[in-house]
Amino acid sequence: MVPQLTCEAPVFPDMNPNVKGALFMIAAMFGFAAEDALLKASFETVPRGVAFTAFGFMAAVFCALLSVRAGEKIYPPEALSRGLMTRSGIELFGRIFFTLSLAFVSLSLTSVILQATPLVVTLGAALLFGEKVGPRRWTAMLIGFVGVLLILRPTPEHFEPLMILPVLGMLGFAGRDLATRAAPAHISGRQLGTLGFTVVTMAGLVIWAFDPRPPTGPGIGWLWVLGAACVGTFAYNALTTAMRTGEVAVVAPFRYSRLLIALAVAYVAFGERVDALTFLGAALIVGSGLYTLIRSARTATPKPLSPRKEEGA
Repeated sequence: MVPQLTCEAPVFPDMNPNVKGALFMIAAMFGFAAEDALLKASFETVPRGVAFTAFGFMAAVFCALLSVRAGEKIYPPEALSRGLMTRSGIELFGRIFFTLSLAFVSLSLTSVILQATPLVVTLGAALLFGEKVGPRRWTAMLIGFVGVLLILRPTPEHFEPLMILPVLGMLGFAGRDLATRAAPAHISGRQLGTLGFTVVTMAGLVIWAFDPRPPTGPGIGWLWVLGAACVGTFAYNALTTAMRTGEVAVVAPFRYSRLLIALAVAYVAFGERVDALTFLGAALIVGSGLYTLIRSARTATPKPLSPRKEEGA
């Protein structure tokens, strides 16, 4: 059974909201790293468009079943509102380019570029939600960004045109996370998951144009697709909870945990090796995220979001 995680669930009610949000973010990153690896493995035997369409459809069904179990509508009436339609459009953009990146770029490089997401999310939170980011947090975030540059080494001799694919995917995911923050608080993570994976299914249909091979018969690749749908459902709900708990500027840096997990999976599953400089960059990235949380916990107890702010007003 897929774990039932929702933004409304009273999980550890007495825990500091920033700590709780960070833990949910780390759990989500474990799930997404596994999802990425399983999808990439499935592409070896299942056409990319077919695999991604099936993955999105299965995960949408899982989330819909959780909504039925909870006695709520599968698609909330607000699904056609401007806010959620914007969120869906941004996610469609991000999913298309991220999936193309998984198909045509190494898992290590794709995961590294994705680590720039918290920088974009933090800037958006400051501009759109008025969240205050002090100089020490900005310094920590910049150190994390230096870590990303150490891994990327964006010099002319190392630049590849295909790198634009994960960059565009990263921008789409950052926009989705900010739109999730602004979504009405009464819409559950299950409902957002159903909407999100419906968008994934649509993205899969678009990707068919880049890989028009016909569907394949039964095989190990379909087991990878099913596994990706299961862990993706878990990760999506955990991410929704994380983005609605605590301050975005504190919670978002814990996306960096995905990097270490993805690098380990890329090495074990696909033989992608990383060097000492890459590990140094990863250490800076993770360290900056941990410092952000510790600094926040020491300076002040976060104020709970008002209902008005939670509703994205």
